[in-house]
Amino acid sequence: MSSDCGSQSSPSFDSDSTCSTVSGASPYSFGMEPKTLAFTAIAVACTPFAILIGWNYLLPFFFRIFSRTIGKFCGFCLRSGSEGRRSLIIRATAENEAKFKETQAQGKDSNASSDDEGWENIEASIVGTSGNGEKGSRDWDGIIGFFHPFCNAGGGGERVLWAAIRATQRRWPNAKIVVYTGDHDVSKENMLSRVKNTFSIDIHPPTIHFLYLSTRSWVLSSTWPHMTLLGQSLGSLLMGLDAFSLIVPDIFVDTMGYAFVLGLSKILFPDMPTAAYVHYPTISTDMLDSLDPTTAVGSQGVNAGKGVGLKGAIKKHYWRLFAAIYSWMGASVDVVMTNSTWTQAHIKSIWGPRRKQRGREHPIAVVYPPCAVNEIEKAIEISEESEKRRQKYLVYIAQFRPEKNHQLIIQSFAEFVKTGTDSAKEAKLVLLGSVRDDNDSRRVYKLRLLVNELHIKDQVIFQLDAPWSEILQWLGKAFVGVNGMWNEHFGIGVVEYLAAGLISVVHNSGGPKLDIVTDVDGEPTGFHASTTSEFAEGFEKALSHPDPLSVRRRARLSSKRFTEEEFARKWLTELEKLVAMKL
Repeated sequence: MSSDCGSQSSPSFDSDSTCSTVSGASPYSFGMEPKTLAFTAIAVACTPFAILIGWNYLLPFFFRIFSRTIGKFCGFCLRSGSEGRRSLIIRATAENEAKFKETQAQGKDSNASSDDEGWENIEASIVGTSGNGEKGSRDWDGIIGFFHPFCNAGGGGERVLWAAIRATQRRWPNAKIVVYTGDHDVSKENMLSRVKNTFSIDIHPPTIHFLYLSTRSWVLSSTWPHMTLLGQSLGSLLMGLDAFSLIVPDIFVDTMGYAFVLGLSKILFPDMPTAAYVHYPTISTDMLDSLDPTTAVGSQGVNAGKGVGLKGAIKKHYWRLFAAIYSWMGASVDVVMTNSTWTQAHIKSIWGPRRKQRGREHPIAVVYPPCAVNEIEKAIEISEESEKRRQKYLVYIAQFRPEKNHQLIIQSFAEFVKTGTDSAKEAKLVLLGSVRDDNDSRRVYKLRLLVNELHIKDQVIFQLDAPWSEILQWLGKAFVGVNGMWNEHFGIGVVEYLAAGLISVVHNSGGPKLDIVTDVDGEPTGFHASTTSEFAEGFEKALSHPDPLSVRRRARLSSKRFTEEEFARKWLTELEKLVAMKL
């Protein structure tokens, strides 16, 4: 039997409800009773809060359960599987040490320790900071793993690695050092030889061992042409598993910035002390803000203003999601060191709140990277006599990468030259930097075209891939040191300007502003600038300074904060905290 309210197959209704008007405002619409409708409305209204609660409480809860069960089990398997290699490393260290001492006794070793000068003062300043007594700390003989897959690159980050390893060896001579690297084509002997020739750092060979990763390609930007930040971070997890399958150390230290690997280590081995030396945050609030062209930093950086439109909105949300994951991973680290005040501020902002939630008691410390201050001081004289040999050269030491903003410096120099002042006459800009690949070569070609367009070809010198000896020569005869990168995380090249006595004109941001080019006794060591006009004015002030020698002396005095001895002292103070956790 059919009706106007439904087909024959429809369920039967009583006569009071069968013919309710669908288009009306009746609470019985679509068959919903008042209680059901009210419940649905409340559920919809509460959905955002449920998601928030799930994200902040339920997800971490289930993840904790996972990490405490499956994570620990996987860690146990990795630790058990690498015990054989641990035994081999301990035995090999003992054998190598015996051979080294025998060779040293015979006077045949040219790599014998020659850097004792000043070590007693460094050691004395950190003795007993672990709270476990000097002897117990010094006799510690565990394994420290340094995660640095590109340890043969020869840059500033590698100087930090090798200076840290040497300081660690001196403080804990019985400890074994393991370096996880992807440089398969370099033997231990060649690696240590390059460290000696490049950085003048003598590594004690018997106690250091290299373990070779097979998964380094997963963190290359070329492997992830899209969603590079997330892709490289996920790739680093594969490298982390690769590293721990080789050996699980007693202390794990990352010196390249792989926060995801540090987070993984805490999931697998909750009781293993970890440390991070952060050269720069993988993502920062400045990076997020730079996407918006209306913000104060919306015109800065390589991603400036790219947060507009649909694609820009997607990029914003992607970066914010990544920042949340990065924060969660990095907050697990026991001891965190940063290379500058700028980096410290950003890491505090990103990792700080979660570190507090997890009870991480050690504050995030600034440990300036070791710079060749002593070497430059020995090579370059600062005196009234040397002042006569200075010429109107403005040097910019930087790799030819887009973020170094060579274009800004060239345009500023062109504006300075057009002023026609006495300072601008015969002034020359010298661009010293390495060329890594074809992209860098094309970038240099475009910069040469720009120099021609600005009609300053005769006043700009390109020195590509210059050796250190040549760089020292330029530092010795130049007048001004230049830096044009926005938010340079530290700026080792700027420290080299100070040590050489150059008057610096640097970008008004990042490490050069906050840490390096600072006043000494209320007097300046250089100038800060942001725009082409400000840089041009800075060049004029530097080259026309009435007493440049006084500025140079202040600059060199200021550079003492960045010596290898200062780095070793602060590094060991932080690492003592990890050793204390193992004693």
